[in-house]
Amino acid sequence: MNDALGSPQSVLVLGGTSEIGRAIVRALVGERARLVVFAGRHPESMDGVVAELRREGASDVEAVRWDANAVGTHREVLGGLFSEHGRFDMVLVAAGLLGDQKVDEHDPESAAGVMSTNYVGPAAAMLVVADLLRAQGQGSMVVLSSVAGVRVRRSNFVYGSSKAGLDGFCQGLADSLVGSGVRLMIVRPGFVHTKMTAGMKAAPLSVGADEVAKAVLAGLRKSSPVVWVPAAMRPIFAVLSLLPRGLFRRIPG
Repeated sequence: MNDALGSPQSVLVLGGTSEIGRAIVRALVGERARLVVFAGRHPESMDGVVAELRREGASDVEAVRWDANAVGTHREVLGGLFSEHGRFDMVLVAAGLLGDQKVDEHDPESAAGVMSTNYVGPAAAMLVVADLLRAQGQGSMVVLSSVAGVRVRRSNFVYGSSKAGLDGFCQGLADSLVGSGVRLMIVRPGFVHTKMTAGMKAAPLSVGADEVAKAVLAGLRKSSPVVWVPAAMRPIFAVLSLLPRGLFRRIPG
């Protein structure tokens, strides 16, 4: 259950290798989260962060196997985790794949992998999580979306379209949760410096994973439905959303 200050004490992370997800969890442990379960395809790769969080004060940390694209296993795996641990105050949905636009737009199989990992798999899992959180009558979902999905650009339309689908799904799911005691917060970062973006040209207003984590914690305290990182992205995309398509197309990618 959330502590007296409203901070989650138990967290389930879907997509345990996400650097942004890990930064958010570190911040939550600093705010007294004690139970953390990372779920991902390669739990062995999470040994380092599991040990780190234990040193930082989390009393119960583990990594388990979960595949976003194995939709048929979601109810069994996620339901089992809720049963084993009793409850989760927060579920962080951080599964995602950037892909390679130059490859993906000519390789349908590769593109489908990006779209499935970023949208179909996480969305299917969130339906299960929503039922589990409704059953316990309380809790929150925090979902890592992206400004790339707010208005999709030619330079990354495979990734951007998958995030657009996820973002729209989350808006509808959030509305369906009103009155249930469960809330959903969408996080829309811009360019974030991580291993996934290493070697890419940084976009204006780029941030680090720790800055995203700080914004998420602030959003949780305020019960914000949407968090933009940095906050300046919100007015910028309000303008970009109104640009005629011909003008939008000319913006350098």
